[in-house]
Amino acid sequence: MIESSHLRVKELEEDICGMRESVICSLNQLLDLKDLPTGTHSTRLAEWAVQVARLMCLDEKLLPSIEAGAILHDIGKIGVPDAILGKSSSLSDNEYEIVKKHPEFGWATLRAIRGLEQTSLYVLHHHECVDGTGYPAGLRDTEIPLGARIVAVIDAFDAMVSSRPYRTGIPREEAIRRLEQAAGKQFDRDVVKTFIEVLRDDSRSHTRFGGAPNSGNDLSPTTSSRA
Repeated sequence: MIESSHLRVKELEEDICGMRESVICSLNQLLDLKDLPTGTHSTRLAEWAVQVARLMCLDEKLLPSIEAGAILHDIGKIGVPDAILGKSSSLSDNEYEIVKKHPEFGWATLRAIRGLEQTSLYVLHHHECVDGTGYPAGLRDTEIPLGARIVAVIDAFDAMVSSRPYRTGIPREEAIRRLEQAAGKQFDRDVVKTFIEVLRDDSRSHTRFGGAPNSGNDLSPTTSSRA
């Protein structure tokens, strides 16, 4: 009887896990429909986020939420008009304020979904800065969830090396230099250091970096005046 109950609990847990993965996949496909290259961008981020989290010795139980946060960090862009996302010239102050709402739009989309509560916080805070100058809440240092700090670094790197409607992506080494320069101000120092280790390891493994077209506005203070 007890064994049967345990099996049932395991089945329910597997069902919840499967449903969670299906929701993440569906939302990512929805994001692809809004902006196809951004979906590819999110997949790259998910791979890097898990590598960084593991290298930082985070609990394995946290990895699914961090991976989902990387995949869905830009889901709130669905609430931003296409005319703004695809604009090839500078944004007006009003347009920029609308773009800055995308973390809150994403949080509002995810927070009520069972199993994505923690992920929603990573999405909400992935544009915070460790010096308190980020948005939407102006959090500082460890007030920012670690998952969000990880997404912030890898998102900025991929944004810098990827081409946009209004600029061409920069070389990988220059992007790394800018991450190091912003460590302790915009980005968490430990996350930057760990991510660079990941990049170096991947480089030695002949992994191809960046340079992929990625439409939508660059939202990183380090990489563009638009943020």
